[in-house]
Amino acid sequence: MILQKSEKNAEKRSHGGTGKIDKNLTENKLSSCIIDAAIEVHTVLGGPGLLESVYEIALAEELQRRSIPFQRQLVVPVNYKGKIIGEAFRLDLIVDNTVIVEVKATEQLHNVHSAQVLTYLRLTQKKLGLVLNFGQPLLRDGICRVVNNF
Repeated sequence: MILQKSEKNAEKRSHGGTGKIDKNLTENKLSSCIIDAAIEVHTVLGGPGLLESVYEIALAEELQRRSIPFQRQLVVPVNYKGKIIGEAFRLDLIVDNTVIVEVKATEQLHNVHSAQVLTYLRLTQKKLGLVLNFGQPLLRDGICRVVNNF
C-alpha cells in the first residue's frame, strides 16, 4: 500500500463526533506500509548477513520507490532546560515526519533497542516507532512496535 498525500488526507477521520482527527489511523497505516517495504527488502537481499547500513539504504530506496516520504540520518538536538546541549543522536529514518524507524541487523533484539526508540520518541514528541531487525531469518520475528504515551 502506498500513502499518497491525498490518501493521507482522506485517511483522517473524525473521532467520536468530536471533530478530533484520529492520528492513530494514519500512524497505523503508515507503519503497515513501512513493514511491507521492510519485508520486500528482507526478501530481496535475504537476511541475516548484511550490515545495518545496507538494510537502511535499501529500506530508504524501497520507501522512495513507493513514494512514501522520509528523512534518513536526521540529527536531533537535545534541549536541556531551554538550552540546546548538542546533537545527541541521529534517527535512522523518520517516515512522513510521524514514525521513527530504527534499523538493526543483530542476532536478537534486546530491551535496550526498544528503550532507545522510546527515548527518541520522547525527545521528538512522536508517538510511534518501529525497531526492524533484519538479522532474523524471518523479518516478522524482528519487528518491535514502540509507543510513546507522552
